[in-house]
Amino acid sequence: MEQHDLSIREEALVLLRRGVTNRAVADRLNVPRGTVGWWRHEDRKKRGEKFEHPTDCPKCTGRGFDREAYSYLLGLYLGDGHIISKPKQHHLSIFCTDTWPGLINAAESAMRHVMSLPSVRRRQRQGCVEVKSYTQHWTCMFPQHGPGKKHERKIVLEPWQREIVDAHPWAFIRGLIHSDGCRNMNWTTRLVSGERKRYEYPRYWFTNVSDDIRQLYTDTLDKVGVEWKHCTRAGKPYNISVAKRASVALMDAHVGPKY
Repeated sequence: MEQHDLSIREEALVLLRRGVTNRAVADRLNVPRGTVGWWRHEDRKKRGEKFEHPTDCPKCTGRGFDREAYSYLLGLYLGDGHIISKPKQHHLSIFCTDTWPGLINAAESAMRHVMSLPSVRRRQRQGCVEVKSYTQHWTCMFPQHGPGKKHERKIVLEPWQREIVDAHPWAFIRGLIHSDGCRNMNWTTRLVSGERKRYEYPRYWFTNVSDDIRQLYTDTLDKVGVEWKHCTRAGKPYNISVAKRASVALMDAHVGPKY
């Protein structure tokens, strides 16, 4: 490491203790950022100061946040999301199929609208993109996080989460559909004047193994006036169907197909 005059180091420490960033100090004094970071680390250790990453976590700071974006992100998390929370690794991941670039953008946007400070990155995987936001504070925002798979543990919303979902039910439904649901075309046949004709109609599907998550979905559908029914496939009652014309029209107006 290049040796620097003691006076430069002392000047750097004065600026750092005032809250000036490493980058700004490095640029001002023409010193490598790595050197400034080391000086800051040694100064903190000498003074017994424990470093804590800055956070804009709404639960920890009490600040306001985009509640509609959170309702959508909650739906995504309950469907295709998970949180890694280890001593040196913390992030929220949402998995999005490659064929839905709009969904990928929406997931990233929701993360940034709920907490803007954590870095957000995309990681290409086979057939999908993992959208990741790095901070341990996602466990504050999603207290449903825990060991094991979601369908193997109880999933219950906290009162403050319930208030948000009640205020923004369509955002929550949209997040669930975007993660574990779809809009497709079904067909059947009918006799018309003695002739059998093919009839197509749109349907929304939602599939999730967790009884609790399916219940959250259907309870929210009830609140917005959408009719639904359980559909058992291969003996598994994991599917929720919305096929009534008026209900599909409501879903089209507020959710729509993935894109």
